[in-house]
Amino acid sequence: MSSRPAEIDRTLAALADPYRRRAVELLSERPRAAGELARALELSPPAMSRHLRTLRESGLVEETHPEFDARVRIYALRREPMTHLLRWLEEAERMWSEQLAAFKRHVEGGPQ
Repeated sequence: MSSRPAEIDRTLAALADPYRRRAVELLSERPRAAGELARALELSPPAMSRHLRTLRESGLVEETHPEFDARVRIYALRREPMTHLLRWLEEAERMWSEQLAAFKRHVEGGPQ
């Protein structure tokens, strides 16, 4: 169905966790520091770090450091993985719509 199954698998695996989904929602508003995300999600810094590492490894987020403090990590969303996922979902919806339309025609006795 999709030409990028490994990327979609990584994206879906990263989004399987509710904390990571909430982090993505927060990052969709604007880039944020790791500490700010941890506070918003009520997670310890080590737990947030593990979630951010998963999001970074999946390609959903990118990490930068401000010039004034290399200890601070700022996270921002990358659009590409979500674009690939959206295309995959559109393809799946199209396939299911066609299958359901064919089933409806079959049940109603119309032309196949």
